[in-house]
Amino acid sequence: MCHPVIMEYVKGKALSRRDLFRGSAAAGAAIAASAALAPRPVMAQAANRAVDLTYTLTHDFPTYFGEQQFFDEEVFSYAKNKFNLKMLRVNEHTGTHIDAPLHFTDGGTSIDEVPVETLVCPLAIVDIREKADANPDAQVTPDDLKAWIAKHGPIPKGACVAQNAGWQKHVASPKFRNADDAKKMHFPGFHVEAAKMLLEEAEVVGMAVDTLSIDYGPSADFITHYTWLPANRWAVENMANLDQLPATGATLVVGAPKHKGGTGGPCRLIALV
Repeated sequence: MCHPVIMEYVKGKALSRRDLFRGSAAAGAAIAASAALAPRPVMAQAANRAVDLTYTLTHDFPTYFGEQQFFDEEVFSYAKNKFNLKMLRVNEHTGTHIDAPLHFTDGGTSIDEVPVETLVCPLAIVDIREKADANPDAQVTPDDLKAWIAKHGPIPKGACVAQNAGWQKHVASPKFRNADDAKKMHFPGFHVEAAKMLLEEAEVVGMAVDTLSIDYGPSADFITHYTWLPANRWAVENMANLDQLPATGATLVVGAPKHKGGTGGPCRLIALV
């Protein structure tokens, strides 16, 4: 949005058409010279389709603590001000979001420091829907990882390994948190031994779940968090639409936030297939 005063300033400082073309020609010559010295980049290939793995963030989206964690306030409206603007207030770990290593470490990597090259990666999806339907406290185990590898081959280098427990079908009901009378929650997550296996035997960058936490619901010690994040890995929680993807072959793009010193934050996840 530009104020009229700013626009006039820009007009006054703008280059003439002649100067613009003269500068463009010089810049083009410099680019051509550097291109001759550098290897040609691989041309990007368009994906057949893109799948949104992100939930829409709303006031009543389920949260780990059961309380509202997303708030928005209309500050300007088109009816009154001829433009719309909202003020947002949100807990970093709300909705579809990323955990940075700093979330469970003392002085670990913050969200603005996570290497961007790790945020575009192969996606390997481990399907545990059948056992999650039978037991909400089901976990991704080393046996599940071994079965995936036996069927699909080695986990791709630099991948994010995601749990598909089919939990999206519960997102609009209390069963997404699935708290019992003692307020203990029951939903699937990664077993710590599976996390250790990924750290020791696979060169992966991230872990993801379609539930509220990478630790399963009844966890009282967050052992998977304390094992995974201090190893300088990131995690994504509350993934959506995993049923629309193959077990292997998709590329995950994590649109992570970048606020200084952040422990994580809501993100836009896109899978390219």
